[in-house]
Amino acid sequence: MMGNAEDVKPYNDEEAKGKQVGEMFDSIAPSYDFMNTMMTGGLHVNWRNRALKMASASLPHGAPKLALDVACGTGDVSFRLHELFPKAHITGLDLSAGMLKIASEKLKGMDSDAQNHITFIEGNSLKMPFPNETFDMVTVAYGVRNFEHLEDGYREMHRVMKPGGVICVIELSEPANGFIKSLYRIYSRRVIPVIGRMVSHDTRAYSYLPESIAACPQRGEMTAMMERAGFRDARFKSLTLGVITIYIATK
Repeated sequence: MMGNAEDVKPYNDEEAKGKQVGEMFDSIAPSYDFMNTMMTGGLHVNWRNRALKMASASLPHGAPKLALDVACGTGDVSFRLHELFPKAHITGLDLSAGMLKIASEKLKGMDSDAQNHITFIEGNSLKMPFPNETFDMVTVAYGVRNFEHLEDGYREMHRVMKPGGVICVIELSEPANGFIKSLYRIYSRRVIPVIGRMVSHDTRAYSYLPESIAACPQRGEMTAMMERAGFRDARFKSLTLGVITIYIATK
């Protein structure tokens, strides 16, 4: 069994995790895209595209009309959704004003079609400002391990999704192979925090990262949680020696 990701917090044990996560992402927002590319060697682009291709293949009625990108960060998944489904309206939701500022700046540099079809709003993933059964598709990239209450977050995403809709979760994971896992932990727990502190100047953000990955439900535990929250046919696919896992489920 994994640890409890909800107990792993960026800065201290006293304040609520959601508040700390928001402050952390505000702090690292200017360096977030660079760190993503550096840490993954650019593979995050391939992971994102593979995940959205899998999710698209599971949509029962073709292209979605309304898609929600939860914990959208600087907007890369939202922008890719627009490329794949140019007629769909994409809503990106995030609790970090700093991350949303970066996403909005990117959007301003795009054409009017993108600006008319993508909206970014600040909000809490555990209490989203949308009616029941609104979206055909929900995505979350590298966000669920940051939820203050993970299963509640899945229930909330289930609530705002239409019947027949698809959820696509992309999340970092630890390799299952013991030897590879040992090498991964050296990289994630010793190398990344040092570089993260140098680039972002946040002393804790990139130490919190491997701690939260190790504590988060992975693979079968994650799909079991998704099904407890109401989703069906939950399945996963791990990539790149298991350091990333894609989860797909339907309502």
